[in-house]
Amino acid sequence: MIALSLAEIAAVVGGQTHDIPDPSALVTGPVVRDSRDAEPGSLFVAFAGERVDGHDFAASVVEAGAAAVLASRPVGVPAIVVEDVQAALGALARHVVAKLGATLVALTGSAGKTSTKDLIAQVLQRKAPTVWTPGSLNNEIGLPLTALSATEETRFLVLEMGARGIGHIRYLTGLTPPRIGLVLNVGSAHIGEFGGREQIAQAKGELVEALPPAEEGGVAVLNADDLLVRAMASRTKARVLLFGESDEADVRAENVRLTDSGQPAFRLHTPSGASDVTMRLYGEHHVSNALAAAAVAHELGMSAEEIATALSEAGSLSRWRMEVTERPDGVTVVNDAYNANPESMRAALRALASMGQAAQAKGGRTWAVLGKMAELGDEALAEHDAVGRLAVRLNVSKLVAVGGREASWLQLGAYNEGSWGEESVHVSDAQAAVDLLRSQLRPGDVVLVKASRSVGLESVAQALLESGTEGEVAGR
Repeated sequence: MIALSLAEIAAVVGGQTHDIPDPSALVTGPVVRDSRDAEPGSLFVAFAGERVDGHDFAASVVEAGAAAVLASRPVGVPAIVVEDVQAALGALARHVVAKLGATLVALTGSAGKTSTKDLIAQVLQRKAPTVWTPGSLNNEIGLPLTALSATEETRFLVLEMGARGIGHIRYLTGLTPPRIGLVLNVGSAHIGEFGGREQIAQAKGELVEALPPAEEGGVAVLNADDLLVRAMASRTKARVLLFGESDEADVRAENVRLTDSGQPAFRLHTPSGASDVTMRLYGEHHVSNALAAAAVAHELGMSAEEIATALSEAGSLSRWRMEVTERPDGVTVVNDAYNANPESMRAALRALASMGQAAQAKGGRTWAVLGKMAELGDEALAEHDAVGRLAVRLNVSKLVAVGGREASWLQLGAYNEGSWGEESVHVSDAQAAVDLLRSQLRPGDVVLVKASRSVGLESVAQALLESGTEGEVAGR
């Protein structure tokens, strides 16, 4: 964080100082919520959770060198005491962002947020110092913590914004007001909580409503291929920049194709020129993510050639998102188990099918190890059934549906689409899936593992890789 005195922080957050011998002392280290991350000069934010109360660690973080604790009660060590720790954290982030000379880029969407954020970060950091959301820490706690990690040298701040209801993104943009706002898509993620895609669009569009007008530099970067996103142009006073494969897109892709290994390649067109891209990531769905990143980079002054080079060299910065590892015995494991919704599930299956073409030519098979997609509400049965059917249509060799009711719907969809015999199977849990795979995998096979985060199917991928010498992680 940029250096601030404890007195200034107290004034910003409306807090009272307790047991602070020198209010002019500076916070020069990071703002952290995990006591294990405390270091000299840091500020520890004490949240009282259901299982762990951060206030209990106040003494240990100060012993580790923390300048003070942001707390909701006195803790016997230097502290700034506030009524609401979360609100205080947000106020501090808003204050720091206002002092920065950085350009704030915010993005949201139903699918692909984290992958796109990682691409934007890797492209922009070639131009100037960039700070971005780690992983998927895109909520009312993770977002201000990310903003507070910026320093005086930061020129670009790339913030992923998630939402589980109307008003969530409006709140986040109030903490970190963006100049550039990117909306990727409106899909089915969390549709059970929102109630429908129109409500999801309403929530995601709060991002473009928060942008400054065009004459003040505001830019809304919108997906020309998603009608609900494109319609958001009427909800903003910012200048609109379109990306996509549509001929009307300002930043678009032509001649899209996949390499033999399933990596997308295309001709990138921007208003400043055109250049070829061959990505290290896997799956055609990354083309849209790359175009979104390219649109942001173009807006911030990068040439088509610079953008294309950066996209071609970018890898995955976040765990368990199409993380491709080849074992020493020739089995390839695709760990995409961080999360799942209908759109990302379909994209992953298509990527598997593409990767499997070369494998099948050599006698290998494709395996889809799939589990529950959460928060689909009344759409859950239809969506799981559809994914099972798609696996059959894409000629995936083996479907392993893992878990309870939703997994049975996956298997039933495959069965009704024409998957007979042992082409699809329903197993009770992750261990049963591991046992099945260990007994049947052979060199050349490609295994996709994917489900919602709550299912924890990353354990299947990890178990499959615990076999002697580690293979090379591709796309990194």
